[in-house]
Amino acid sequence: MLKKKRCKGCARACPGYDHKRILARDLPSGGCRIYLDLEVFRVRCRCDGTVKPERLSFLADNPHFTKRFAWYVGRRCRESTLKDVADEFNLDWHTVKELDKQYMRAQLERFGSPGPKVIGIDEISIGKGKAAGSYRIVVSDLIRGRAIWFGGEDRKDASMRQFYDWLGEKKACGIRLVVMDMWRPFYNVAKERVPQADILYDKFHVMKQLHEAMDKVRKSEYARLQGEQRRYIKGQKYVLLSHRENLSMEGRKSLKTLLAANKRLNTAYLLKESFGQLWDYEREGWARRFFDNWKASLKWQRIDPYEKFATMVESHWDGIASYCKPENKVPLGFVEGLNNKIRVIQRRSYGLRDEEYLRLKILTCMLPRL
Repeated sequence: MLKKKRCKGCARACPGYDHKRILARDLPSGGCRIYLDLEVFRVRCRCDGTVKPERLSFLADNPHFTKRFAWYVGRRCRESTLKDVADEFNLDWHTVKELDKQYMRAQLERFGSPGPKVIGIDEISIGKGKAAGSYRIVVSDLIRGRAIWFGGEDRKDASMRQFYDWLGEKKACGIRLVVMDMWRPFYNVAKERVPQADILYDKFHVMKQLHEAMDKVRKSEYARLQGEQRRYIKGQKYVLLSHRENLSMEGRKSLKTLLAANKRLNTAYLLKESFGQLWDYEREGWARRFFDNWKASLKWQRIDPYEKFATMVESHWDGIASYCKPENKVPLGFVEGLNNKIRVIQRRSYGLRDEEYLRLKILTCMLPRL
């Protein structure tokens, strides 16, 4: 006589129906595959009359594998591609992907959803070819150093509101600082949903605008000069954009020769290097005085790209000056570091068509292993 099993749906004892044997793959030992020979009962549910297999807590979602084997596969997928892991364990790569998904969901369940105090917002491109221009929003907790949300259909206001809806009003009230680039929809929604939080523009995006202005000056000088005078400028883009202390001995010699040969580039380079001092001030008044002096030094220089950059900084001053507050000195490099990790994930996979798999990869890339 078969034992009675308890139905999870109706919470009542259901009469036994039959049983079947399965082989569940477990962790290998000594280079040999290990399989568990199990007898699993099937019971008829009194609620809807369907036949359901018995659930064993140590089995993965795919009952032909144990959870610890799935966790082992998931850990291997953090460093290797799905194809490499599939070849290593002699499995179909679709099976490896599903085991990896279960592993990452278990990671998220264990570490939960935090109540962030400082968040960083950025967008990533997920499309190529015809899908180029498709964006998704990534939100990270800068204090705990992990991504907490990935979603949206684009980078507009409606998609940004989805994050705050997911977070909930109670946790949103705990946010004191929002770090972002100068994309207007991010700013508008942050002011609408978390008005108590300070807005801080990521200094890496600000400096990127300055570097683009520097490169425009280099291109205009190259176009203005003729013949032999061009040879000092040709191929020196990254020498001009890098800090002098980061250059090799050969790069420093090239920079010195270039700046001695072209007065306009020398002025633009010195202005670029001096602007970085803005991030060292701890009082907004001193930062403002420095920026006013820097802006005044552009007078009579006729460097149009720098004047446009100064106008941009002026219009976004509140979000830039927020970094002067001591409590806002947070690690801003995390957002760019996370973006680099995402690009590595996409490049290693030659693009991911399964967006749910990409979401799980992004949300767990900074989490400890199980």
